[in-house]
Amino acid sequence: MKEVGYILLDGCSDRPVPALNYSTPLEVASTPNLDAIARKGKMGRVITVGRGISPESDIAVFNMLGYSFDKGYPGRGVVESIGAGLEMKDGDLALRANFATTSNGKITDRRAGRDMTASDAGTLQEELKKVRLPDADFEFRSTIGHRAVLVIRANKPLSAEISNTDPGYVRMKGFGAAREAKDVEAIQTCKPLRRTEASKRAAELVNSFSTQAMRILDEAKVNQDRKRDGKKAANMLLFRDAGSFIPKLPPFEEKHHYKGVALVEMPAEVGIAILLNMKMVKVDDPADLSGKAKLLKREMREGTVVYAHIKGPDEFGHDGDAPGKRKNIETIDKEFFGAISDLPRDGTTLAVSCDHATPCILKMHSADPVPLLITGKRTAADASSCRFTEKDAKAGSIGTLSGRAVLRKVLSSD
Repeated sequence: MKEVGYILLDGCSDRPVPALNYSTPLEVASTPNLDAIARKGKMGRVITVGRGISPESDIAVFNMLGYSFDKGYPGRGVVESIGAGLEMKDGDLALRANFATTSNGKITDRRAGRDMTASDAGTLQEELKKVRLPDADFEFRSTIGHRAVLVIRANKPLSAEISNTDPGYVRMKGFGAAREAKDVEAIQTCKPLRRTEASKRAAELVNSFSTQAMRILDEAKVNQDRKRDGKKAANMLLFRDAGSFIPKLPPFEEKHHYKGVALVEMPAEVGIAILLNMKMVKVDDPADLSGKAKLLKREMREGTVVYAHIKGPDEFGHDGDAPGKRKNIETIDKEFFGAISDLPRDGTTLAVSCDHATPCILKMHSADPVPLLITGKRTAADASSCRFTEKDAKAGSIGTLSGRAVLRKVLSSD
């Protein structure tokens, strides 16, 4: 058995951008460390979840770790609630939430300016304890930035077959898929997707929470202060990716016959690691990429897969900031890949890919195939594998794989 470093670059893949002379951020970025790794390996492409599906990171990561959900996905709300430490049982309703900004009945920013401090979010969390639900209770928790989770518990089981109130995502086979959202959207209500009492009741409770939360948040002193300081008020909540059961999944080691280690920062990553029974290593400072690389190297040993999710490129894609995305990729190359430039060594395999593409021209996730690089000391390199780019990946010898087949390919490579 070997030691494996498995690295996913969040939303890094892109499309040619006019602002970059019709090249992608990966193509124009200066990435000498990642280039050196690419020259030692083979390349290909990955459709992370399915053709035509623009996935969220949670379902994409599950697939890239070799897991599929033919009997139904539990929902990101469940995964993040577990990751945030909330109590949940089957029949409870769990949802992912965003603090957002509304004005005159319209959603003007789905992420409330993306500048929420832990103090602001924590204070608003306390304010939301004023919500009262008929014959139900709840637990709301802010997590990181504009992100939060909500678990509702009622006297009868609730169904996750309800629509999102977040206009940026639609429900598809139990998981969230990106949709094009306008800069200004009308406030949406939650609707039951099945004609069952459990679905109807779940939608009513979400709408009740949303309506009360909007009034409470709008009156909160934190939001009056934010508006005074020229910031966007976090005066509403958007809900998506409901779930009402905890999935029973084979542990990572049982499935792959390798021990799994996850370097975790976000609630979704923690939730995935818990559900797959992977060892978790907390990343104390997400901005310290060289420190994260050192953790990866520290945890790599024979018979172990160390998974690292590298943040950054996705946010620039959502903002449509191609030059910023290029610079962020260069930072990742210098600080993260520069710190592991001595890999691969004997008995080591490195695999680099993305969870999804976030093209700057779309400002959202897309269904585009993403690059895949697999390299090891005994891996015969592709003649065309010079850089980790979309073009080199398309010409690579690996071809195009489904996300759930990638890790199997990585573990079986020489």
